[in-house]
Amino acid sequence: MGLGEKIRNKAQEAVGKMRKNAGDATDNESLHFKGAKEEAEAKAKQAGEHLKDAAKHITKDNTDK
Repeated sequence: MGLGEKIRNKAQEAVGKMRKNAGDATDNESLHFKGAKEEAEAKAKQAGEHLKDAAKHITKDNTDK
């Protein structure tokens, strides 16, 4: 995963968390759920990137033998 992608995903996660918390503070369910969705999407992207990195690592380890 490139550094820029890591930064974008973490930023998206942070924005989602802030929206979710703002929705909680103002009793705005729509804002809460939009923030929760955005946070979950960012975490899913990060998990996918971690899997890709792990697969590259495994492939590299197997070709080094």
